[in-house]
Amino acid sequence: MGVKMTTLSALAEPNRFQIVELLRDGPLTVGEIADRLELRQPQVSKHLRVLSDSGIVEVHPDANRRIYKLRPQPFSELDDWLESFRRMWEERFDRLDDYLRQLQAKEKDSGSKD
Repeated sequence: MGVKMTTLSALAEPNRFQIVELLRDGPLTVGEIADRLELRQPQVSKHLRVLSDSGIVEVHPDANRRIYKLRPQPFSELDDWLESFRRMWEERFDRLDDYLRQLQAKEKDSGSKD
């Protein structure tokens, strides 16, 4: 549960969410992210540090540049967690469908007795 909460907390901040959206298309440097989001580099670096500490991104130094890319594991864990909710809701909808069919059958039976 802790990993998902850390991931969700990190993504809850709009600028960090936008950074993740940018990195979805591939690795970027701090400068590229700052330019695209029209933020200052120190601000972007601070957000990237949070994303890195939460395991969402990883950094690869390349000469004097730092290149950031998404890590798949946190998103896979989130997907597994969400899948448990999908299954729960599908089961509930299936039960609701069964119940509605039973009600319709009862209405037909009571309607044909008139």
